[in-house]
Amino acid sequence: MKNIFLAITFITTLAVGAQNSTTYWQQEANYKMDVDMNVNNFRYTGNQELEYINNSPDTLKRVFYHLFFNAFQPGSEMDIRSRTIQDPSSRIGSQIANLSASQQGYLKVNSLTRDGQPLSYEEVGTVLEVELNEPILPGQKAVFNMKFSGQVPKQIRRSGRNNEEGVALSMTQWFPKLAEYDFQGWHADPYIAREFHGVWGDYDVKLSLDKDYIVGATGVLQNPNEIGYGYQDEGVQVNRKGQKLNWHFIAKDVHDFSWAADPEYVHDKRTAEDGTVLHFLYKDNPEIVENWERLQPLTEELLLYFNEHIGPYPWPQYSVIQGGDGGMEYAMLTLITGERSFGSLVGVTAHEMAHAWFQHLLATNESKHEWMDEGFTSYIADLAMEDVMNTESENPFEGSYNNYYRLATSGIEQPQTTHADRYTTNFAYGAAAYSKGAVFLAQLGYIIGERNLQETLKRYYDEWKFKHPTPNDFIRVAEKVSGAELDWYLTDWTQTTNTIDYGIQSVEKAPGNDTRIVLERIGEMPMPVEVTVSYTDGTSEEVYIPLQMMRWEKPSENEDRRVVADWPWAYPVYSFTVDKPLAEVSSVKIDNSDLMADVNPENDLYEK
Repeated sequence: MKNIFLAITFITTLAVGAQNSTTYWQQEANYKMDVDMNVNNFRYTGNQELEYINNSPDTLKRVFYHLFFNAFQPGSEMDIRSRTIQDPSSRIGSQIANLSASQQGYLKVNSLTRDGQPLSYEEVGTVLEVELNEPILPGQKAVFNMKFSGQVPKQIRRSGRNNEEGVALSMTQWFPKLAEYDFQGWHADPYIAREFHGVWGDYDVKLSLDKDYIVGATGVLQNPNEIGYGYQDEGVQVNRKGQKLNWHFIAKDVHDFSWAADPEYVHDKRTAEDGTVLHFLYKDNPEIVENWERLQPLTEELLLYFNEHIGPYPWPQYSVIQGGDGGMEYAMLTLITGERSFGSLVGVTAHEMAHAWFQHLLATNESKHEWMDEGFTSYIADLAMEDVMNTESENPFEGSYNNYYRLATSGIEQPQTTHADRYTTNFAYGAAAYSKGAVFLAQLGYIIGERNLQETLKRYYDEWKFKHPTPNDFIRVAEKVSGAELDWYLTDWTQTTNTIDYGIQSVEKAPGNDTRIVLERIGEMPMPVEVTVSYTDGTSEEVYIPLQMMRWEKPSENEDRRVVADWPWAYPVYSFTVDKPLAEVSSVKIDNSDLMADVNPENDLYEK
């Protein structure tokens, strides 16, 4: 018996230790890079010094680097997947397969040492596999030195040269980047087109390129008086030498470094009320200048909105840069295409800027939990757009709900626990990550109340900023804030494709002068249910039916609300009575807020 007890204790200890929220640690990777770019052939060389600190309890015998640009070669996993998925993306399609040698992208490691000793390595698609001469022990620091070279691909997806709007360089996922190692092990995912996971650290990057090019980048420019283009101190004369300029950026506490450059960039800057310096870099194109100038004060409003409703933006600057192939978030900046309507320009800026919080500050593993970063971003960006654009709608998340309903009734939905690369269709991925992810938060407001939801977001920020939170970490914050048991919600919504469907089975005469309202649970997913009963005299009452497994009742926002008995999930039918005769009941409606994602609204309403 004693041995069995010890075995159970040991297994339990391992299980607890595997939880991200109980024994949290994270790695650290600090980069120094000197890069020289040839803008004539779009090839570049670089020296990289990487200080890697193993904060894990594990001994590491090998490491992995991402070589993202190798995806832009015929026959790559990105190429094959883009051409074989059921609904190919119009952004990629067969473009990679048709790239010529000079149009392809590549990243090559020319030499790699650890603490001065050469290492053996193998390039496997978009991943570099490195065998260590000596393991990196827990708490130990290792210094890697690398010489690398690359070629910028023709702009197809996120990164590249000479995009459709003529931006010369969109430099994202451009350098050999150490893969993340966390409580689940290595995340050396091949680059197939989706999402990312990075190691926190500091970046010290020097970029050398043609003096006519203007650069926007992650971090703070260290030598503005040598550069000019609006970066220098007011009244200070720019000191330029030679045919190239050396741009020096430092970024602290980030898990990525990106930049963009073009000789025709206009550079505007604006200091926000909180002190953040906002940079705007866009092509000197008369057709877009007005929109980009109008965008600038609204970008400050967006920043201040996110500060108030999530938590303070912690870095000294943020840049909105024309480039890329749509909109994509990076550390301290976003690349967005700029030739779009004003509303679209503000909307994409709102979404990508919100990612500074939900990804670059609260850094979930996007490949495994893509719905957390895309969905949470969509949720808060929709609210921010309502605020800064002064629009009024009954449900700012209506688009997300409608897309989710399409997914839930499509027959091709997969659980949100699906790896981002492994969705059967692009539609299923997009609807699950963006729409169903946004509904997760909006619907959580229905479950625990809007005040509790807003407090949850702020406490989530306080507890998990500059870390890698998991879904469990978020729902535990929501439980602590509200007092509700919410594991069922996380489980059913994200780990299954169960749907919500509650209906009104009947409204009938009860003994005496009462009316009995009979509800049924048709879908497999449980929910607390709110019912509005309206009467012929113009009055109405709110009836709240707690979900038994929540062990909790949502605080009332309506003094006239009536709480009835809990509804245990396994019971498919539930009834309650109102003390009015049937003749005086004019209508019964399930969920007047439309925030419960009921897939069949037709059975939610009874009317005479």
